[in-house]
Amino acid sequence: MTRPPVTRTLAPARTMRLKKLALVLTPALLLAACSSSVPLPAWPDKSATGTATKTAQPAAPATPKAAAAPAAPVAEAVPPRAAAVASPVVTAPILAETTLPYSAAVAARFPEPAVRYATPGLQDGRTHFSTNTEVRQWLQAVADRVGNGSRAAILNLGTSQNGEPLQALVLTRAPATDAAALVTSERPTVLLVGQQHGDEPAGAEALLVLARELGTGLLEPLLDRINVVIVPRANPDGALSHKRVTTNGVDMNRDHLLLATPEARALAQLARDYRPAVVIDAHEYTVVGRFLEKFGAVQRFDALLQYTTTANTPEFITKAAEEWYRRPVVAALTGQQLTSEWYYTTSTNPKDLWVSMGGTQPDTGRNVYGLRNAISLLVETRGVGIDRHHIQRRVHTHVTALNAVLKVTADRAADLQKLLPYVQREVSAQACQGQAVVEAGPTPGKFDLLMLDPTTGADRTVNVDWNSSLTLQTTKARARPCGYWLAPTAGATVDRLKLLGLSVSRVAESGSVLGETFSETGRADGVRQDVRGTVAGGEGITKVNVSLVRSLIDVPAGSYYVPLNQPLANLALAALEPDTQNSFYANHILEQLDQAARVMAEPTVRLEALP
Repeated sequence: MTRPPVTRTLAPARTMRLKKLALVLTPALLLAACSSSVPLPAWPDKSATGTATKTAQPAAPATPKAAAAPAAPVAEAVPPRAAAVASPVVTAPILAETTLPYSAAVAARFPEPAVRYATPGLQDGRTHFSTNTEVRQWLQAVADRVGNGSRAAILNLGTSQNGEPLQALVLTRAPATDAAALVTSERPTVLLVGQQHGDEPAGAEALLVLARELGTGLLEPLLDRINVVIVPRANPDGALSHKRVTTNGVDMNRDHLLLATPEARALAQLARDYRPAVVIDAHEYTVVGRFLEKFGAVQRFDALLQYTTTANTPEFITKAAEEWYRRPVVAALTGQQLTSEWYYTTSTNPKDLWVSMGGTQPDTGRNVYGLRNAISLLVETRGVGIDRHHIQRRVHTHVTALNAVLKVTADRAADLQKLLPYVQREVSAQACQGQAVVEAGPTPGKFDLLMLDPTTGADRTVNVDWNSSLTLQTTKARARPCGYWLAPTAGATVDRLKLLGLSVSRVAESGSVLGETFSETGRADGVRQDVRGTVAGGEGITKVNVSLVRSLIDVPAGSYYVPLNQPLANLALAALEPDTQNSFYANHILEQLDQAARVMAEPTVRLEALP
């Protein structure tokens, strides 16, 4: 079977920087794949604290034959405190019992796991998943019971468009639970995000399980080495209506650069303040639907995995994501007889038979968190379109994968504390030097995709046209500027950049800078596109072609400067080069082309940092 490559060729100009990193991390530490697997801990039954599991064996990036599953008790993962999670009046949609969308032979390929989870939404007899109220009660119950030197707090991040609270749970052994305490704790912080898409519930249920185990259960000792922030339900309105999008119809997982929704802004503020080293985004993917229509087959894999695949991602963030994280997650899944593959999807157009390894645009959480210099991993289980069928297995898949991530982060804590500051310095040092990629796309090819016959349940190999996002093709590049000048009237742009975590200065005294202005050479109206088709809820964009005009630019007092000698510089590139579909100009946050310019030499005007 033809496999996509798992590494990228490094540009020769980067050789010296690679050698510098070797002085910080040994080659064996950085380059060797993680050789130890991460087994799922045994879950406690009602009479014992648990039974030890066998160690899962490492797996290759491909989907190998599953090893024998470790023994696990059939036990209920009980709520942290029964009274605190008693079911309120149901305010979630009732999901009618549905027939399987495929044969019993296909269903037999996905047996129930040995362990049984019992969050509110997974209780026997339920026809709906955990309500928003139950999720909040569960988190509060965990926070109330944390002890043994651990601390917990509920963070109120704002409200959804329908007024539902947006909450996160912080778990740590730092002196306090505020952002400053975690940032200075000398422990990497892991951010776990679930249910950005409201019709993908398994991730949220799994995060409730992990919250309990980190707070009062078997995973609590990990807090000696890591901090954890959990957002079980990022889109509570979508969960309530069992719809993918937010109340105003926006796909919030395409809103992490533009920040048009309060839900995406809440996550951006959380990431800005708590600075996670690792971010995991828990989703579910379509099982039948357009895949059955296009290829006459059913999706086969328990989990699809992918890390950041967008232009300007630091090489060592990609390398650590692959070698330190994806491979151990594959091994952990294999040890539980769960199958996995690279993440892929296909468009909603029934005539488009291309299959793509996720988007390469800087708009999804997976890609934007990578531009924040975090190791960012997408975990998707097979769930969209099959309602509650196989729900225990879907949750088990998430718990297995996310547990592996937590354990790897604890094991690699010291390595991450060296790697991430190095990457931040490396990004900052690129200002005014070399080329920056403005736009890039996937590399087309062919791929043997393993699927299931919808009648017999047997494996079926489908050779598909395949867009690989592991190798990007640059379609537009420019000299990397020293920074960007913004007009005094660009306040909305400044606010979004600051929410993303970028440092912005105000020009204190009028002067001039050597820069490049954008001269329009053509324009058209358009819409944002991703590998699925038109991005849901996005307003029309302005697609503009520009040329660059080098000159001295007068910069008045009260205007702004965004330096690129800062760790999040690549987010500024994604937002401020106007001729891309995700730019602030294309999406009408920056109203005029002449409100921004590229600054090509370090400015000598007096600047004052904005708070």
